[in-house]
Amino acid sequence: MAAIVWLIAGIVLAAAEMLTGDLMLLTLGVAALGTAGVSAATELPIWGDALVFAAMAGVLFVGVRPLLRRKFGTPPPTPTNADALPGKSALVLEPVAEYSGQVKLNGEVWTARPLDPTEVYEAGVTVYVMKIDGATAVVWKGP
Repeated sequence: MAAIVWLIAGIVLAAAEMLTGDLMLLTLGVAALGTAGVSAATELPIWGDALVFAAMAGVLFVGVRPLLRRKFGTPPPTPTNADALPGKSALVLEPVAEYSGQVKLNGEVWTARPLDPTEVYEAGVTVYVMKIDGATAVVWKGP
């Protein structure tokens, strides 16, 4: 009977891992499934099952989980496309004013407007991209 309880607990923990993704519940689920197998084969008392579970969980936490996290862990997100542009410098090609202007940014020509609508940046000035608003770079000359 104890083996069935351990089997159900292992399946539930392994299934619950899909909600967390940190491999902790999966490790406990595998330990519970292993304990179910040992319990079915040996008919240990409940305290014996608990010791088997604790030993398996400890080995899996220390030995297996770090390896799995290194292999399957998600790397930190790398900004790409327009998300990678804020903070970069750009060269003003046409004067940048509230409603007009172009800058060269990462080898491409972008329409641009100043962060402060009262400012005007002349051609040849280096500015910094503060944000991307649609297809327009919002730029600032800096202090």
